[in-house]
Amino acid sequence: QLQLVESGGGLVQPGGSLRLSCATSGFTLDYYAIGWFRQAPGKEREGVSCISGSDGSTYYPNSVKGRFTISRDNAKNTVYLQMNSLKPEDTAVYYCAVGSLDKCLGGDYDYWGQGTQVTVSS
Repeated sequence: QLQLVESGGGLVQPGGSLRLSCATSGFTLDYYAIGWFRQAPGKEREGVSCISGSDGSTYYPNSVKGRFTISRDNAKNTVYLQMNSLKPEDTAVYYCAVGSLDKCLGGDYDYWGQGTQVTVSS
């Protein structure tokens, strides 16, 4: 059974850091892309990072580039998202999802975790 479970969210002040975890089961990390997405109330879902399955290459949009870092631990079947220099606009529910391809782009993300809330506020 393919499963993804996010954890690590919480309340943090602007400029602070959080580390999110995505625990996975039912598939092998090095064969599929894993993406992190976020969605705030009234806003569209936004991709914030991705790591490819084949070579571990990563992707970041300009909104988080230089502040967020995605990584994986295949032995633990877990993908991480380290978030530094957090801003109020980073407030959202963060989800991890598995892609249908090993590449980050061009595939479908049909399997999602339950999400974890990140709130950045002073």
